[in-house]
Amino acid sequence: MSLKKKAILAALAVFAILINVFLITYPKAEFENTTLSFTINGSKSAAIQVFYGADSSFSAANSAIASYTTPGEDAVLSFAVPSNAKVIRIDFGSEEAEYEVSGMTYTWNKTTYNVSMLSFGGSTALRINDIGELIADDSRITLTVTGEDPYVIAESGPHGFAAEAAKHANLMGTVRNFLFAGIFDAAILVLFIFRKRFSTLPIELWQNRVLILQLAKNDFKTKYAGSVFGIIWAFIQPTVTVVVYWFVFQIGLGAGDKMSADGVTYAFVLWLMAGLVPWFFFQDTLVGGTNALLEYTYLVKKVVFKISILPIVKEISALFVHLFFIGLMMVLYTLAGHFPSIYWLQVIYYSGCLFMYCLGVSFATCAIVVFFRDLSQIITIIIQVQVWLTPIMWDFNEMAASGRMPGWLIQIFKLNPMFYIVSGYRDSMINHVWFFERLNLTVYFWVITGIFFVVGAFVFKRLKVHFADTL
Repeated sequence: MSLKKKAILAALAVFAILINVFLITYPKAEFENTTLSFTINGSKSAAIQVFYGADSSFSAANSAIASYTTPGEDAVLSFAVPSNAKVIRIDFGSEEAEYEVSGMTYTWNKTTYNVSMLSFGGSTALRINDIGELIADDSRITLTVTGEDPYVIAESGPHGFAAEAAKHANLMGTVRNFLFAGIFDAAILVLFIFRKRFSTLPIELWQNRVLILQLAKNDFKTKYAGSVFGIIWAFIQPTVTVVVYWFVFQIGLGAGDKMSADGVTYAFVLWLMAGLVPWFFFQDTLVGGTNALLEYTYLVKKVVFKISILPIVKEISALFVHLFFIGLMMVLYTLAGHFPSIYWLQVIYYSGCLFMYCLGVSFATCAIVVFFRDLSQIITIIIQVQVWLTPIMWDFNEMAASGRMPGWLIQIFKLNPMFYIVSGYRDSMINHVWFFERLNLTVYFWVITGIFFVVGAFVFKRLKVHFADTL
């Protein structure tokens, strides 16, 4: 074995060890905040304020407010409460009224704890102020406000629930981390054992990198050759699409601005663009990659030509437009007052994810379409449907929170690899969340991408000997 190969193997071994260390020691669940929720029904609207702390000395800084605005009807109010809070105080406005509170729960990461309302009732409460009659059972309290500062204090903070939930979450997190490390090690082992088979395609692509780049440039230039505006059409069409979607959803359907994970408000068009930019690349690449062999029939029939480079030629051709729109997106964000952040660099990672995923799919589809031409039409239909099954125009999490979409359906949508990509662009530009903080989705995406790539390369290799005869 040459010194160069030994150095490469050593570097790969060090890389594998570092990934294993990262996966196994990946931070366990952080239990900083829980969500306190309860149903309230009252005779008057009011600002309901929840105070929290380690004892009964409260301050306005350690509180959260939600408005009850539908007198006579049930409303669910939610408040963010630190997990170490032991004592809770609920304030009920400042006007005489009657209220019923029921269904109190603490929730964290799909774990829910039901709070007994007896702790807020009568002698079991720490303190009651400006409240007349108060009736309590395990599931609800009914009270009458008689003064200007009505509240109930109880030792019903999430402290005990948090400790138990964190213990369970950390145990499951440890199991998950070791499972992910095992999956990674198994993938590395398979790649090493079958390295000659798996390395054939990457080596061909690398050896022909100059030709690939030249063909990609020519493909980009000739796509709009003969038209008056030329390659400008490559940028006009996506821009018009963004404007149309913005007009329909914000002006027509009244979609409002979006708020990031850290509470910063972003214009709807910026949120929309972060989803459409990767989708344009996916759409162009999948259609172009699928038809690559059909379009370059004259090259496929050349005996000495490496036809395996054609799908990636189409990808790089589409990448020129993609890079332009990434730059335009960043400029628009800056002009809107959202200045560049280190998280923006993550767009490079997610673009790489998108590139690899599309390449794996294209290798399979471009080979199959030679023998089954209807696949081109099927791909077009799939794209038309998938754009609505990806969180581009719709905020699925917001819909789930409002009850318009069940949580189990969200989990099904997450199986779509483009969910990871689109969410990743928004995590980079808006939410400022690192990709490794989405460990479950990251591992899932790369497993699926690896499967597509292996299957695509296998199908391409098995069918390519028949391409020239069929075309």
